[in-house]
Amino acid sequence: MKCKLENIEIYYEICGEGFPVLMIHGWSRDHRGMKGYMEPIFKTRTNFQRIYFDLPGMGKTKGESGIKSTDDFLKVVIDFIEFIIPDRNFIIVSQSYGGYLARGLIEKKCDLIDGILFLVPVIIANHSKRILNKPSILVKDSDLLSTLSPFESELFVSIATIINQRVWEKVKLTTPNIPDMEFLNKVQEKGYSFSFDVDKTYNKFDKPTLFILGRQDSVVGYQNAWEVIEKYPRATFAVLDKAGHLAGIEQDELFNSLANEWLDRVEYHNSLK
Repeated sequence: MKCKLENIEIYYEICGEGFPVLMIHGWSRDHRGMKGYMEPIFKTRTNFQRIYFDLPGMGKTKGESGIKSTDDFLKVVIDFIEFIIPDRNFIIVSQSYGGYLARGLIEKKCDLIDGILFLVPVIIANHSKRILNKPSILVKDSDLLSTLSPFESELFVSIATIINQRVWEKVKLTTPNIPDMEFLNKVQEKGYSFSFDVDKTYNKFDKPTLFILGRQDSVVGYQNAWEVIEKYPRATFAVLDKAGHLAGIEQDELFNSLANEWLDRVEYHNSLK
């Protein structure tokens, strides 16, 4: 489905009925990645309405010339929320850059947000200022790599900490459509960081929160996330070994367990209202 906002048409999909869950994917990804992570969890939790959508320039949402910065991306997400679930409470599941946007939403929609899951979130937009690990591969199936095309092999090695058939099958399922890199590169060069200090726009977010980081993540790291933990007094903070920026895939059983426990906390929190 598509919805027409002020200056952009957004592609989205809605699965199920119940309490809204807004899924915000990462940079150069699309909604299919979030579906791959989350739909297995909701097979046994039928009381949530999952809202998947594609950010500008990604998936089936085109980039528009009037969108030049992360500030503009945030406005698009706010407009989308107000179109799809006006005045309704909701929770957020975010991945990578989606976590950066989620922190921006706290200041704008805090009263309506009842919980946030941060999967390998971008904490510091400026890549050079992140505390990062060097890329490392802890499990490597060379026989598998020999069966892949040169492009597939290079892609897999560049993002994975665990290289085996199980992880590869899930990577294939969550690989996005080719994004509009010309559009995204312009945003990344000139407006990838918020124009404001996102963590100073609110005091504390005191609702059920979950941070899941990869110990071997060489894209966003894990240490910078600890610097904001006191903003989230209801947060579980998990750093997973044998996991990089694909932590939700490489350690899928742990991810599913932690995500389910977070949803339990959300449901209990909402039952007290």
